[in-house]
Parts: sequence; C-alpha cells; structure tokens
Amino acid sequence: MSVNTLKIKFVCPVITVADMKVSRNFYENILGQTVVADYGENVSFGGGFAIHLQPHFKMLIGNKEIISDANNFELYFEYDNLEQIYERLKAEKVEFIHELREEPWKQWVIRFYDPDKNIIDIGESMEHLVLRLYQQSNSADEIFKMTGLDKEFIEKTISNI
Repeated sequence: MSVNTLKIKFVCPVITVADMKVSRNFYENILGQTVVADYGENVSFGGGFAIHLQPHFKMLIGNKEIISDANNFELYFEYDNLEQIYERLKAEKVEFIHELREEPWKQWVIRFYDPDKNIIDIGESMEHLVLRLYQQSNSADEIFKMTGLDKEFIEKTISNI
C-alpha cells in the first residue's frame, strides 16, 4: 500500500491544561461546551477538541517542556450574539488579546486566552455575517467583494431569509 492511498482519520486537536477543574469549568460553564468523554487526565468535548492534563501529557512525551503562551494556535468557535458573550467574558475577567472587532473580511470576532494561555477566537458565523451585511443593504456581489466568501454560499444564505 502506498502512502498516497492511506486514509488517516483526524480526530481532534488536544490542548494541555494545568488544572483540569479550572479548565473544565471554563469550557463547560463559560463557553457552554459539552463533555462527551472524561478519562480523568483527558476530557473530550462535543465541539471536536480535547483538553489533557499537562503533567500526564508531559510524561507521555518523554518529559519534554510544555510551552505556554506561545500564541501559535487557537481554538475557533462561532456565536452570533458576540456582544452577549463579550459581556460574559468581561464579567469572568478573561484576558483579552483584543476585544470585539471587525476583521478585514468584515466578520466580528473576539480573541482571548483560556486559563492556560491558549488562544480562543469566537466569531460570528459566516451565515450571520452574510445576513448582517445583506440587512445593511449590500447586494450579493458587494458581499462577495467585501468578504471573499463563495458566491453560491452567499446567494444560498440570502435566499433562506
């Protein structure tokens, strides 16, 4: 069997955490994620990612150093009421990388750190973005030019109003 015919199944990203209780609380109670499997040192969420306790993970990788605050990876979530989650995050005193802002492709996002300095990005869904721009009297062509989104996706989203 050649390498080109292999079908390796990607399962999910796994991030390491210093304190399982703190991190579970953050992901479950602040970001509203649902645990689908709890193996003690490793917890999987329904959104398709997992958290792994750092001391255990470090042992699995031959006691190599785990570097926090590297700013080279993020978990991306979508939520259409960004003002609501922004206020919730402020009340929880999360450390923002940047507060609510519009990206060059017009999507509204916020970025902040989880308790272990992993980057979390929450943006409005692309469907919500299209509808918001359309409700601001932009045509499908104008939305395409502003966002670079697929024209078929834009037209389908608008037709579902």
